[in-house]
Amino acid sequence: MNKSTAAGKFDQVKGKVKQSVGEAIGNERMANSGAADQVKGAAKEAWGHTKDAANAVHDDVSAHSEEHRASAKVRGEEAAHNVRESITNAAQNVKHSVTGHADKVKHEHGRL
Repeated sequence: MNKSTAAGKFDQVKGKVKQSVGEAIGNERMANSGAADQVKGAAKEAWGHTKDAANAVHDDVSAHSEEHRASAKVRGEEAAHNVRESITNAAQNVKHSVTGHADKVKHEHGRL
């Protein structure tokens, strides 16, 4: 419960008491003021619940964002590893191909 929710509940109780006392003693102004306090308190309490809901969404989004960031980092590291492996494998294939052709040429010219 946040400050707005607590203040809203307090205003509603205060307003209910004020309204009841005003009605009991026949003071319309006090009764109306009490009703207004209840409305104000209900609005404050609703605002407090709205802030709590917004904070819950924020916390949930933050947690999911961190999970996605961590997951994206792992996927990025895996992709980088795969690219490095592909590059080194391609280099080895080129080396073997060039060496094979060079050996063939050396053999054709009696240098093997």
